[in-house]
Amino acid sequence: MRQDRAIANRLAAAARMLGVIAMPFCCVTAAALTAFPAVADFRICNVTKSRVGVAIGYKDADGWATEGWWNLTAGNCETLMRGALAARFYYVYAIDYDRGGEWSGQAFMCTRDKEFTIRGTQDCLARGFDRTGFFEVDTGEQQTWTVQLSETANAATPGPPPVTGPPPATRPTPLQGPTGIPVR
Repeated sequence: MRQDRAIANRLAAAARMLGVIAMPFCCVTAAALTAFPAVADFRICNVTKSRVGVAIGYKDADGWATEGWWNLTAGNCETLMRGALAARFYYVYAIDYDRGGEWSGQAFMCTRDKEFTIRGTQDCLARGFDRTGFFEVDTGEQQTWTVQLSETANAATPGPPPVTGPPPATRPTPLQGPTGIPVR
Protein backbone atom coordinates (compact mmCIF):
# COMPACT_ATOMS: atom_id res chain seq x y z
CA MET A 1 0.00 0.00 0.00
CA ARG A 2 2.81 2.35 0.95
CA GLN A 3 4.58 1.49 -2.29
CA ASP A 4 1.38 2.20 -4.29
CA ARG A 5 1.07 5.61 -2.58
CA ALA A 6 4.73 6.41 -3.42
CA ILE A 7 4.16 5.53 -7.07
CA ALA A 8 0.97 7.62 -7.11
CA ASN A 9 2.85 10.57 -5.58
CA ARG A 10 5.63 10.28 -8.18
CA LEU A 11 3.08 10.13 -11.01
CA ALA A 12 1.26 13.15 -9.59
CA ALA A 13 4.57 15.05 -9.29
CA ALA A 14 5.46 14.11 -12.87
CA ALA A 15 2.05 15.24 -14.10
CA ARG A 16 2.43 18.56 -12.27
CA MET A 17 5.90 19.02 -13.75
CA LEU A 18 4.66 18.23 -17.26
CA GLY A 19 1.77 20.60 -16.72
CA VAL A 20 4.16 23.38 -15.75
CA ILE A 21 6.25 22.71 -18.84
CA ALA A 22 3.30 22.21 -21.18
CA MET A 23 1.41 25.28 -20.03
CA PRO A 24 4.09 27.84 -20.98
CA PHE A 25 4.66 26.05 -24.28
CA CYS A 26 0.94 26.19 -24.98
CA CYS A 27 0.79 29.90 -24.13
CA VAL A 28 3.87 30.70 -26.23
CA THR A 29 2.41 28.77 -29.15
CA ALA A 30 -0.93 30.59 -28.87
CA ALA A 31 0.86 33.95 -28.59
CA ALA A 32 2.98 33.14 -31.62
CA LEU A 33 -0.09 32.27 -33.66
CA THR A 34 -1.84 35.53 -32.79
CA ALA A 35 1.22 37.78 -32.98
CA PHE A 36 1.34 37.81 -36.78
CA PRO A 37 -1.51 39.65 -38.53
CA ALA A 38 -3.04 38.29 -41.71
CA VAL A 39 -1.20 39.31 -44.87
CA ALA A 40 -2.87 42.24 -46.61
CA ASP A 41 -1.13 44.08 -49.45
CA PHE A 42 -1.53 45.81 -52.81
CA ARG A 43 0.42 43.73 -55.33
CA ILE A 44 1.25 43.96 -59.02
CA CYS A 45 2.04 40.88 -61.09
CA ASN A 46 3.78 41.06 -64.44
CA VAL A 47 2.42 38.17 -66.51
CA THR A 48 4.04 39.44 -69.72
CA LYS A 49 7.28 38.27 -71.32
CA SER A 50 8.85 41.73 -70.85
CA ARG A 51 10.42 43.79 -68.10
CA VAL A 52 7.89 46.30 -66.76
CA GLY A 53 8.23 49.50 -64.74
CA VAL A 54 5.34 50.37 -62.38
CA ALA A 55 4.26 53.53 -60.56
CA ILE A 56 1.37 53.86 -58.09
CA GLY A 57 -0.83 56.76 -57.03
CA TYR A 58 -2.89 56.87 -53.85
CA LYS A 59 -4.51 59.17 -51.31
CA ASP A 60 -3.44 58.93 -47.67
CA ALA A 61 -3.86 61.11 -44.56
CA ASP A 62 -1.46 63.69 -46.05
CA GLY A 63 -3.23 63.89 -49.44
CA TRP A 64 -2.33 62.54 -52.89
CA ALA A 65 0.99 60.87 -53.58
CA THR A 66 2.66 58.99 -56.40
CA GLU A 67 5.60 56.60 -56.10
CA GLY A 68 7.75 54.73 -58.58
CA TRP A 69 9.48 52.84 -60.00
CA TRP A 70 9.15 49.17 -59.23
CA ASN A 71 10.89 47.09 -61.89
CA LEU A 72 9.26 43.72 -62.46
CA THR A 73 10.86 41.02 -64.53
CA ALA A 74 8.65 38.78 -66.64
CA GLY A 75 6.44 36.50 -64.57
CA ASN A 76 7.11 38.15 -61.20
CA CYS A 77 5.03 40.01 -58.63
CA GLU A 78 5.88 42.90 -56.32
CA THR A 79 4.14 44.31 -53.26
CA LEU A 80 3.66 48.06 -53.74
CA MET A 81 1.72 48.81 -50.54
CA ARG A 82 2.22 46.70 -47.43
CA GLY A 83 -0.53 46.07 -44.89
CA ALA A 84 -4.29 46.44 -44.99
CA LEU A 85 -5.39 48.79 -47.75
CA ALA A 86 -6.40 52.20 -46.42
CA ALA A 87 -8.30 53.35 -49.51
CA ARG A 88 -10.75 51.93 -52.01
CA PHE A 89 -9.11 53.43 -55.10
CA TYR A 90 -5.50 53.14 -56.22
CA TYR A 91 -3.98 54.30 -59.49
CA VAL A 92 -1.39 52.47 -61.56
CA TYR A 93 0.80 53.36 -64.49
CA ALA A 94 3.12 50.80 -66.07
CA ILE A 95 5.46 50.77 -69.03
CA ASP A 96 6.84 47.86 -71.03
CA TYR A 97 10.60 48.42 -71.16
CA ASP A 98 11.35 45.76 -73.76
CA ARG A 99 8.64 46.14 -76.40
CA GLY A 100 7.28 49.61 -75.68
CA GLY A 101 3.70 50.40 -74.80
CA GLU A 102 2.07 51.24 -71.50
CA TRP A 103 -0.84 50.56 -69.21
CA SER A 104 -2.34 54.00 -68.64
CA GLY A 105 -5.59 55.84 -68.06
CA GLN A 106 -7.27 59.19 -67.53
CA ALA A 107 -6.27 59.92 -63.91
CA PHE A 108 -3.37 62.34 -64.35
CA MET A 109 -0.67 62.40 -61.68
CA CYS A 110 2.97 63.42 -61.38
CA THR A 111 5.90 61.14 -62.20
CA ARG A 112 9.53 61.44 -63.24
CA ASP A 113 12.07 59.24 -64.99
CA LYS A 114 14.03 58.30 -61.88
CA GLU A 115 12.87 56.82 -58.57
CA PHE A 116 10.35 59.16 -56.93
CA THR A 117 7.84 59.93 -54.24
CA ILE A 118 5.83 63.01 -55.18
CA ARG A 119 3.21 64.73 -53.03
CA GLY A 120 0.25 66.30 -54.82
CA THR A 121 -1.12 65.88 -58.33
CA GLN A 122 -1.47 69.52 -59.35
CA ASP A 123 0.86 71.53 -61.60
CA CYS A 124 3.14 68.59 -62.40
CA LEU A 125 4.91 70.31 -65.28
CA ALA A 126 5.34 73.60 -63.40
CA ARG A 127 6.92 71.66 -60.52
CA GLY A 128 9.40 69.94 -62.86
CA PHE A 129 7.63 66.57 -63.12
CA ASP A 130 5.94 64.67 -65.94
CA ARG A 131 2.13 64.54 -66.14
CA THR A 132 1.18 60.87 -66.57
CA GLY A 133 -2.18 59.13 -67.01
CA PHE A 134 -2.81 56.36 -64.48
CA PHE A 135 -5.61 53.78 -64.66
CA GLU A 136 -7.94 53.43 -61.68
CA VAL A 137 -8.11 50.26 -59.59
CA ASP A 138 -11.28 49.90 -57.52
CA THR A 139 -10.47 47.48 -54.71
CA GLY A 140 -14.06 47.40 -53.50
CA GLU A 141 -12.66 48.13 -50.02
CA GLN A 142 -10.95 44.74 -49.85
CA GLN A 143 -7.95 44.43 -47.54
CA THR A 144 -5.77 42.73 -50.18
CA TRP A 145 -5.64 43.32 -53.92
CA THR A 146 -3.58 42.02 -56.83
CA VAL A 147 -3.39 43.60 -60.28
CA GLN A 148 -2.04 41.54 -63.16
CA LEU A 149 -0.42 43.26 -66.13
CA SER A 150 -0.78 41.13 -69.24
CA GLU A 151 -0.30 41.51 -72.95
CA THR A 152 -3.91 40.80 -73.90
CA ALA A 153 -7.28 40.94 -72.20
CA ASN A 154 -8.54 37.70 -70.69
CA ALA A 155 -12.26 36.95 -70.93
CA ALA A 156 -12.24 35.40 -67.45
CA THR A 157 -11.34 38.70 -65.79
CA PRO A 158 -12.99 42.12 -65.57
CA GLY A 159 -12.71 44.42 -68.55
CA PRO A 160 -9.61 46.54 -69.01
CA PRO A 161 -9.35 49.97 -67.40
CA PRO A 162 -9.39 53.03 -69.71
CA VAL A 163 -6.38 53.42 -72.00
CA THR A 164 -4.86 56.40 -73.76
CA GLY A 165 -5.62 55.90 -77.44
CA PRO A 166 -6.25 52.60 -79.22
CA PRO A 167 -3.52 50.05 -78.53
CA PRO A 168 -1.57 48.76 -81.54
CA ALA A 169 -1.13 45.00 -81.85
CA THR A 170 2.24 45.03 -80.05
CA ARG A 171 1.17 47.47 -77.34
CA PRO A 172 0.06 45.86 -74.05
CA THR A 173 -3.58 46.20 -73.12
CA PRO A 174 -4.21 47.11 -69.50
CA LEU A 175 -5.74 44.31 -67.50
CA GLN A 176 -6.71 44.12 -63.92
CA GLY A 177 -7.43 40.66 -62.77
CA PRO A 178 -7.91 38.37 -61.25
CA THR A 179 -8.30 41.09 -58.70
CA GLY A 180 -9.61 41.23 -55.21
CA ILE A 181 -8.59 37.67 -54.50
CA PRO A 182 -7.19 37.54 -50.97
CA VAL A 183 -3.60 36.34 -50.83
CA ARG A 184 -3.22 33.59 -48.26
